[in-house]
Amino acid sequence: MSVTDYREVAIMATLTTHVLDQHGGLPAAGLHIDLFAHEATTPCAHAVTDTSGGLAAPLLEAGEGGHYTLRFHVRDYFLARGVDSPFLDRVPVTITLTHGQCAHVGLLITPWAYSVYRGS
Repeated sequence: MSVTDYREVAIMATLTTHVLDQHGGLPAAGLHIDLFAHEATTPCAHAVTDTSGGLAAPLLEAGEGGHYTLRFHVRDYFLARGVDSPFLDRVPVTITLTHGQCAHVGLLITPWAYSVYRGS
């Protein structure tokens, strides 16, 4: 890769995520995530977490800066694991990325609460 190519890649925004199930004490494998750009009504990306609670590839790679919403399908995840009537349904996390920013969103979930943080 030439220096010019590296600079082109380096200025694009990248977004990764992982989810941990605090109720079960394990990574949240099989949780569906949609990514929406700005105020779009159709996802620009969809992924399902792997056995580590993360993704095989970034949700956003070589993207523009701007506003994005990750929508985590928490209710479906817990119902699939036999948790009766989880309080949460879809958990939206709206972030703003600057052009060239690499961001990682960590999400900790239970059927009744969640916590989100910016990871590294």
